[in-house]
Amino acid sequence: MMSFFSRILIIAATLVAASVCAHASDDDSTVVNAPAGAIRGTALDDIVVFKGVPYAAAPTGPLRWKPPTPAPAWDGEFDATKFGPACMQFRTNPQSIYAENLGSVSEDCLSLNIWTPENADNAPVFVWIHGGALRGGAGGQSIYDGEALAKSGLVVVSINYRVGILGYLAHPELSAESPDGVSGNYGMLDQIAALNWVQRNIGAFGGDQSNVTVAGESAGALSIMYLMTSPPARGLFHKAILQSAYMISNPALKESRYGFPSAESIGVYVADKLGAENIAEMREKKAMTLVKGSDKAGYVAWGTVDGVYIPDEIVNVFDRGEQAPVPVIAGFNSGEIRSLRALLAKAPKNATAYETAIREGYGELADGFLNQYPPENIDESMLATTRDAMYGWTSERLARKQSELGENGFLYIFNHGYPAANNAGLHAFHASEIPYVFGTIDKTEPNWPEIPDTPVEKRLSDAMLGYWSSFAHNGAPSAVGQPEWRSYAEDEAYMYFENAPVGSATDLLPGMYELHEEVMCRRRAANIGWNWNVGVASPPLPPQVAECR
Repeated sequence: MMSFFSRILIIAATLVAASVCAHASDDDSTVVNAPAGAIRGTALDDIVVFKGVPYAAAPTGPLRWKPPTPAPAWDGEFDATKFGPACMQFRTNPQSIYAENLGSVSEDCLSLNIWTPENADNAPVFVWIHGGALRGGAGGQSIYDGEALAKSGLVVVSINYRVGILGYLAHPELSAESPDGVSGNYGMLDQIAALNWVQRNIGAFGGDQSNVTVAGESAGALSIMYLMTSPPARGLFHKAILQSAYMISNPALKESRYGFPSAESIGVYVADKLGAENIAEMREKKAMTLVKGSDKAGYVAWGTVDGVYIPDEIVNVFDRGEQAPVPVIAGFNSGEIRSLRALLAKAPKNATAYETAIREGYGELADGFLNQYPPENIDESMLATTRDAMYGWTSERLARKQSELGENGFLYIFNHGYPAANNAGLHAFHASEIPYVFGTIDKTEPNWPEIPDTPVEKRLSDAMLGYWSSFAHNGAPSAVGQPEWRSYAEDEAYMYFENAPVGSATDLLPGMYELHEEVMCRRRAANIGWNWNVGVASPPLPPQVAECR
């Protein structure tokens, strides 16, 4: 619940924002006098863009591995005409389809970007949280350009947040420093700080702080699930869009659970591998030394179940109905794993070996599994298994659990391909829906399979942008001239996107959700992790228990 003091801050910020206005200069720049200070952006065609606006202080030196603190005040006008540096990270493999020149990287990276319609007044706010496995990415990537969404009447915000070891390291010494006795989750705390900045300042840019939608893909959608469980994030957003979310098991702060060592013990291990005896020595190391060294040590960034910021496993919070009661759009792509083959186990040599592995792993559920993922085409079945165990099951679970709260859940599957993607074996690959949502089909990364400049692609983009924008406006996705998108509560309805929105069907991939839900439930009861060890990589399935019937 929002404290009285927090409410007073928001009311005060609203009053200040209402009393200021933007003014244009002779050089196509526009200055907004926000509670944070005067900010100069760039006026474009019907919108104004503000880039690299700091929402928190640089988390460097003694502030490394600390919760974000307020950005220092600036004198005069802040120059918001270029993106701030991306947070410290490895460069993506230059051959990857996801490779992009992020420009400079720095620990001093806690900034956000705003695209706002000219003369916006109380417009809905759309806050984008980028993906990148919690180890990379940036809010200023070209594929996330907010111009087209802003032209639909939204104030669009994209953010940077700490990633990798700098964003998610837990350690006993860091927990001892904390008034709450916890550590880790600094990247998530950055996201909360950005949302608080939006609450205080977005009115000056024409946005409505009482109508904020958070949206994200992959690790951005995972971040939104963390935010939906987090008490300090409650009330900072009012709708959520989760594209390719994955409701994984996460490490606990101080105990080993679900196959994870404790997050603190992982931190001790990584510090040792980096040759540091304590956190003081870790803070003395160069940021890139930490990034490279932690990667070599096998460190993987996750949210930590600390009992404070992430109170419990995501599945448990949602099962108890304690998540944020907000409408959601949730969905996934049919070819998610085609561009993420590193997630697949080694394929069995033939259909007999495949069936044997499934029967050993799934016991009495094996017949249902083999009906869902048959041995006749091992590669396609393995791609579908991992897709569904991570993204398909999660998407339907989100729509279902929000519906149980009495909130609207809108489910979709994206099955659109085009020649360059299909020819590369990447039909409807992971993240391929993003440029259609943002209207950036002409602004994709250099190695991205080129989207053709055709009416089909433009119409699909216009439709998806319309659905997403209307949901941000009023919680009901619709698009001019396109089929109705019914809520999941209506006969488990979902939207099917192919070359165009096909319309709402019912019962997505029959049997898929029930299978993976029972597997998760049994593993959870037996203290075994889920999502990753699926299909031919599955350990023997624990026995049925009452809670999973």
